[in-house]
This record gives sequence, C-alpha cells and structure tokens, in this order.
Amino acid sequence: MNQPNETAHVISGDVKKVFEHLLADPYVNSGLEFIQSDNDQTLADQIEITEIPAPPFKEEVRAEYFKKRLEALGLLDARMDREGNVYGIRPGTGEGPKLFISAHLDTVFPEGTDTSVRKEGGRYIGPGITDDGRGLAALLSLVRAFHFANIQTKGDILFGAVVGEEGLGDLRGIKAIFRERHDIDGFISIEPGKPSRTIYLATGSRRYRFTYKGPGGHSYGAFGIPSAIHALGRAIAKISDLCPPEIPKTTFTVGTINGGTSVNTIAAEAIMLIDLRSTSPEELLKIEEQVFAIVKDAAVEENTRWKSDAIQVDIAIVGDRPAGSQPSEAIIVQAALASTEALGFEPLLSQPSSTDANVPISLGIPAVTLGGGGSNGGAHTLDEWFDPTDAHYGVQRIFLTMLGLVGVDNATEPLLQRNGR
Repeated sequence: MNQPNETAHVISGDVKKVFEHLLADPYVNSGLEFIQSDNDQTLADQIEITEIPAPPFKEEVRAEYFKKRLEALGLLDARMDREGNVYGIRPGTGEGPKLFISAHLDTVFPEGTDTSVRKEGGRYIGPGITDDGRGLAALLSLVRAFHFANIQTKGDILFGAVVGEEGLGDLRGIKAIFRERHDIDGFISIEPGKPSRTIYLATGSRRYRFTYKGPGGHSYGAFGIPSAIHALGRAIAKISDLCPPEIPKTTFTVGTINGGTSVNTIAAEAIMLIDLRSTSPEELLKIEEQVFAIVKDAAVEENTRWKSDAIQVDIAIVGDRPAGSQPSEAIIVQAALASTEALGFEPLLSQPSSTDANVPISLGIPAVTLGGGGSNGGAHTLDEWFDPTDAHYGVQRIFLTMLGLVGVDNATEPLLQRNGR
C-alpha cells in the first residue's frame, strides 16, 4: 500500500451535489451561523472541561460532568456504560444510518497535575486544553447547533465521550462501544486539528513489557553469573538494527528501561517497554515476531556467556491498537473532504494516525478523525496551548460532514449506507 499523498483527493460529482444542496438549505445555514456565534461559549466549555482532571483510568469526574451536560442539552437516553463512556442519542426519522461521533475524556497527565488554564496573549495554556478538551467542547457546540437550527436528520446521531484513548488506556472505551453495539454504521472522532485535514488510515500498535529475571548478586563476589541488565542490553542492541519497511510505514522503539539495584550489583531484574506500529496488520505481526525472537535469543546468549540457565524473560502485552485502512475514495472520506471544500479550504488527506477511529476502521466500519478547529501546540506537555482564532471552522466542517452522512429530511439523502453488523 502506498503512503497517501497529502494533496491528493477524490470527491465525486454526486457527493459535491449533496453539499451544494446542504449549503442552499436555510436550516443548515442557520446551524453554521450558530456555530460561529457560539465560538466564545465553546471556548468557555473547553476551559471548564480542561480544568476537570481526567488522568489515565480515572476519568469518572469528567465523565459525570459530561453526562449532565448531554442531559441538559436534551439528548435522549444519556447514559454511562460499564466502561465509563458517556453518550446520548439525537434520533433521526428512522430512514437513515446511525452515526457515532465522539471525543475522548482522558488526558495523558497523571493524577495531581495542575490542570488550571491561563491566558497568555491570544493563547490559552493548560495540560489537555486541545487534546482533547477542544474535541469535547466542539461536541457540545455541535449538539447546540442541531437543536438551535431544528434540523431533522434521516439518520440517528450518537454523541459520545469515551475513556481510554491515550497511552496504556489502549482504546478501551471505543473497543467497549463496538463490542457492545452492532448498529453503528459510521464513526467520527474529534481530535486537535484544523478543518483542512482528514485522517482516514489507522496506525496499529502492539506494546509489550519484557522482563528479564535472574539470581542477582554482588558485582565482585558473585561475578560470573548472568545479568538481567546485560541480557536486556543484548536485546536492545539487536532491536535497534531492525529494518522494517518504509511502505507501509512500520516502526519500533524501546520507550522505557529500568532495573538493577545499585552500581555494584549484578542485576536481578531489568524491564523494557516496546512500542511497535504499522498501518498493515501483516507487517505489524512480522516485526512483532522479529522482536520476540530477539528478546528470547538475548536471554539464551547471556546464559551461554556464563554457562548458566538462570536468566528468564517474561513477556506481557500492555497495548493492542488495531491497524486498518480504507480507500481514500470511501464515502465517509469524500464527505469529509467535500465539507472542507464547501467551507473554502483545501482538502488534505493526512498521514496515518492512531486514534479512536482505529477500532471501527479495523472492523470495516467507515470512520474518520477530524480536527476541532483552532491552532494548537505543545501537545502532551504542561504548556499545551490553544489559539481560538477562527476555531469555529473546525466545528462547522464536522457539522457539514455529519449532515452529509446521515441526510437531512426533505433536503438530502444519506451518503452513509445503513449496514450495521
């Protein structure tokens, strides 16, 4: 599979006509105008949400807050599921597909992080202000826009906020959604980003913890026994020489290492965390097999060096994000590109990424990740920042994409097919 060209895109004439009809509809225009006028409220929501801590695996407080917001906005059957996801439904006429749109509740920041937001010039600074404070705030603005414009869609729309998108959360929230529900026909994930780009390919990842264990001992008195750290070093040296394919892009990294007791101790334990990624499930499996062989061989080599069998290695998976792809001509991709073009921006296909959309894409369900608007930087740092200038365009673009997919009563037919699973 070739890497996508960021300037290449396909929008059929039929899809363009759908968006021409949408832009001519007074109700749709009312919604677009509302989103622009709602920009200050969206920013206020963004700040308020950001200041509610949501560390990994501890998103409950923010989830409860968001559930109340969805209830107050009139969504039906607003609920929190067993995994901690929150969502509600805006019913259509019953003649269209079911679209799920969501942002993620969790941040990368540990418990105790100061999540207060400060303003410096035109920027708002705070951990998680864009990732995914912006996505959550954009979601609320979208619900308000649908209600304000009184748009009757043909398909149902589920508005949600999910847990476990970041790090070792391992997409547990969206995995639970698609494990429990088999009636979702399309999916949109809101992440930081401008309205020009569309992410439609899913970079999969496998994450492992490798633990070498041995007897350990004094560096001088016990010299001659194998070392867990030395075994780890042998493995890392060989892993660093791997040559995965550039197309499809496949990567590896030893992210963290730790172990040992002191400078004068033969280590009894050494641990490394490894991240493997690819857009191809087959290539991901290949590099995983190569890493496994290296890790096991390193233990054998360290034992052989000291005529021992004391070093053992334990392997534990700590992350599994599925890879997946769909054609750039897929109707959900075309809808996202057409909505970008309708707002006067140049549509761009982004490089593959790892987001909540990985799960539906891997299941063959149409899905894209779209930006919530505004400018941003410093993601995953304490100085993460957001500039709200013209941020409404991101929300407008998502609004139009949704309408194109689910259809508008007495205006357009749904572009998204009603499949279910």
